[in-house]
Amino acid sequence: MIARVLAAAALVVLLAGCGGSHRQTSPPKTHTPVKPTPKHKQKHQRHTVGKLTKLVVTILDGDRRVRVRGAQVRLWKKSGRTNRHGVTTIKAPRRRLEVSVSAPGYTQTRSRVDFRHSRWQTVNIYQPGLQWPIYGANTARTQAPEQIRLRPPFHVVWSKGLGHLIEFPAVVDNGFAYIGNARGTVHAISMRSGKFAWVHRTPGAPKMASSPAVYGDEIVYHTMDGWVYVLDRFNGRFKWRWYAGSPIESSPIVVDGIDYFGDWNGEMYALDLRTHRLRWRRDLGAKITSSAAIAGGRLFIGDYAGRLWALSPATGSTRWIGHVNGKIYGTPAVAGGRVFVPSVAYSLWAFSTSGGYLWRVPAGSYVYSSPAVADGVVCWGSYTGTFYGASAASGRILWELNTGGAISGAAVIVDGVAYAGSFSHQIVGVNLHTGRRLVTFPHGQYVPVSGNGMRLLFNGFSRIYAVEPRGSKRRRLAH
Repeated sequence: MIARVLAAAALVVLLAGCGGSHRQTSPPKTHTPVKPTPKHKQKHQRHTVGKLTKLVVTILDGDRRVRVRGAQVRLWKKSGRTNRHGVTTIKAPRRRLEVSVSAPGYTQTRSRVDFRHSRWQTVNIYQPGLQWPIYGANTARTQAPEQIRLRPPFHVVWSKGLGHLIEFPAVVDNGFAYIGNARGTVHAISMRSGKFAWVHRTPGAPKMASSPAVYGDEIVYHTMDGWVYVLDRFNGRFKWRWYAGSPIESSPIVVDGIDYFGDWNGEMYALDLRTHRLRWRRDLGAKITSSAAIAGGRLFIGDYAGRLWALSPATGSTRWIGHVNGKIYGTPAVAGGRVFVPSVAYSLWAFSTSGGYLWRVPAGSYVYSSPAVADGVVCWGSYTGTFYGASAASGRILWELNTGGAISGAAVIVDGVAYAGSFSHQIVGVNLHTGRRLVTFPHGQYVPVSGNGMRLLFNGFSRIYAVEPRGSKRRRLAH
């Protein structure tokens, strides 16, 4: 009996020891049954993902209206290349898809395209050289885009009234013109149809005496009550603003995300548009109405003390200072190693980009007009109403033309034709090398012309006119 009790006790201890030595670290695996997808959802998934359709994409040069061959098109993680007709076909679901396009000589484009209603879609791409994204056409402010090829005779395609004085011209990029009037209202206008895409009214309707600038997906502009405004380029909605504290007449020039400008207090600013903070600020000591030009790693700007400043864009430090015999109201132009500077004291001056004085041409009256330079010729106007063309190398006068009214705004050169607007309320265009009159447009006042590779924009007192060479419409339709 005792032996049986001891044996039972030993068995209990043994079982307890075994149970204590085994630790269950995770619950036993169970298999949860997967619920079948409802039939109506299966049908929807097959329609949106499983069912692929041949989507046909045509790539078009947005300015010249010709098809682009050899463009790389990517959508729905697939890619194709356009044929000689500018067309590629890619199998993908019929829905809204992001389409990315790249082609030699064009800005890479990304956009959302809706294939739900049609599997045939067209995407426009643009050449940077056919755009006019800032005042002066380029960062050197030459007022002369090199690749735009549009010559007279012209005919008017559309026109738009802007309600108030147009003192500075539109900037143009990717099929839209952006222009402000004297009451601070900024308009976005389709270059193709002439329709307003959006209109933005600056609060308080401050005076605006400069052009806006295109920076990526944003529009930047300055006002005479001292503000820098940034808008959404596609809908005109206000994004943010920054206060300088004094009137700004400088048109923005944006390089590597930095907006450079001066104000009436004589302050020079480098505002980082990405961080909304100043990179640097510099007191130049005299009123600034000039816009800045940037070329060869230097920033050039004039002031009312008659000084041409050459500054470092990175730090604002002085590289050199040139002196003229009067206030500098207009904007310097930089080309061929020279800086051309208008002086209110009746003359145009030229310096080397390293700081040496080169020549001076008297003009008989105020030179508010910013010069334009191309193909070895520099052009400007004076308050005598005379439009000048001179050798950029020597300053020798090549031709003169009396426009019948004071010239206040910048000269412009497009495709070998030099343009000026005057207070005779017209725009003239002359052969750049001979001065022979080619254009007399019956509307004008300040800056005459801007545009893109499709059309030029002539600026009247308060109305803008889109013109193109006669016969160009038929040529485009032939493509």
